[in-house]
Amino acid sequence: MNFLPVNISIRNKKILIIGGGKVAFHKATILARFTGEITILAPAWRKDFREWEFTFIRKTYEKKDLQNYHLIYVCTDNRELNQQIKQDANEAGILASVCDAPELCDFTSPAICRKENLTISVATDGKEVKRAIAIRNRIQELIDNGVLNINI
Repeated sequence: MNFLPVNISIRNKKILIIGGGKVAFHKATILARFTGEITILAPAWRKDFREWEFTFIRKTYEKKDLQNYHLIYVCTDNRELNQQIKQDANEAGILASVCDAPELCDFTSPAICRKENLTISVATDGKEVKRAIAIRNRIQELIDNGVLNINI
């Protein structure tokens, strides 16, 4: 096991997503369930992002862009740039998750099922994402159908 399953407080912490494509939008959608303190940095982004009230910075990445962030999600389609951002983040003491590259991640995001104050997560060290999602979906289905009682 490469990753320790932990819960990190993001209260009053800023999160940066670098990238404006499908993967970045997916990460933003998940994170929006937990915080609004999200900044999207990209030269352009999908139209879907307009539904969110995030902070948007339209530009290409520079090392100085990492200042004042607690977590960084790297979601560009440029592997060399992703590696550079990861290195820059680590030098600045910031945890970074490079989407679709678990070997470059300081942390991974599990598949999450959230009901009231209960969060159930399924993690796979970032290598079997579809399997984690399938298990999460099954747990959600059991809860929604009353088979799994979470009001214990």
